[in-house]
Amino acid sequence: MKRTAVTLNLNSMRKTLESAGSFGKLMLIGSISTLLVIVIVSLSSMLQSKSDTPSVNSFKGLAAAVSNQFFVDMLGMEVPGLKQDSMDFTFSAKNILYFMVRFLTDLNPENPQSALTHEIPGLSTGQTTVLRPGKVDNPSDPLHITPPASVFEGAGVAAEGIQRDADEKAKPIPAPIDKPSEGNKSALSQKIAFIYQSHSTESFLPELKDKGITDPNLAYSSKVNIMQVGQRLAESLQNKGVESLHSTANYPSIIQNFNNSYSYKYSMRTLQEVTAINSDLQYYFDIHRDSSSRKKTTITINGKDYAQLYFIIGTANPNWKKNEAFANQIHEILEKGTPGLSKGIYAKTEKEGNGVYNQTISPHAILIEVGGPYNTLEECYRTVDLLSSAISEVILKAQKVNG
Repeated sequence: MKRTAVTLNLNSMRKTLESAGSFGKLMLIGSISTLLVIVIVSLSSMLQSKSDTPSVNSFKGLAAAVSNQFFVDMLGMEVPGLKQDSMDFTFSAKNILYFMVRFLTDLNPENPQSALTHEIPGLSTGQTTVLRPGKVDNPSDPLHITPPASVFEGAGVAAEGIQRDADEKAKPIPAPIDKPSEGNKSALSQKIAFIYQSHSTESFLPELKDKGITDPNLAYSSKVNIMQVGQRLAESLQNKGVESLHSTANYPSIIQNFNNSYSYKYSMRTLQEVTAINSDLQYYFDIHRDSSSRKKTTITINGKDYAQLYFIIGTANPNWKKNEAFANQIHEILEKGTPGLSKGIYAKTEKEGNGVYNQTISPHAILIEVGGPYNTLEECYRTVDLLSSAISEVILKAQKVNG
């Protein structure tokens, strides 16, 4: 009977164990790293949930943190035809690390200044800078949240069955203009004030209860919206002796292929149309609402709640100081009469769109944010009634001085 000799290759086993040990170490390091990322993201989410800033605001800079090439190379990982030589550079350890740092902290490792912009206002061109603070107990900067595209779906002219030729579809449609109700006899015979709304569908959650909308990021409506606040301001100015016109243009409903990013271009077309037929217009007010929480947009005066307001100035306008001076006249009257109603005058320094706010049209053109998504229309009406008193005081005084 033959016996089979069994020999152990200890050297081979040792190498196998060492290899397994190295693999285990890599797996352990990878697991710990993944766990740390999960913990950091979870903690960030917990902190975010306790803050007043809408969650969407945490991700608004994500696309800006990477280049167009990054997205092309990401697609190239799945689509062979898009694979490029740049992929090795795009997904290098350095670039991935920089991306994670910007994603998790909003700091740019390639720009040390970004570490200071969180503490020193005005250093970042994308941030709001306070020019004149209001006497408020709830100080806060204005907050703008870009609404999801879904809130505008089905709102375009195609959905309303309006047909236009190809050339007209490419142009913003002139806005319908309403003259406010007569009210008291006007002290000024010519129409000199124009009120409009670039973001015409901004609405208020208390007014949308019947629709079951509770998310402030979805507080938009084609029927109950900021246009009613603008109409109230126009009527109040009319009653106080300032002839006014009000735009009833609901841009998502009348613009073919509406794009919210072009809102100020649409409203500029409105301004061009109305000034062409009303040469006496001098004062322009673009009415919006803010996106902050109720405690940051509300004040109680004599037992009644009022929506607080911000004045916004676009400093990409070369003559912005004249616009700011005009806004400050109104702001100071409010500060004296009802301190706390105005949260102050703020500047935007971005050079695209909201760095100008169409304020190049006149040194008396300003943007005013009234309340936020948690305010009611009634609270906004109370505010614009006081606002109209301040505006009319400034305008009537100027008109008297000018003869």
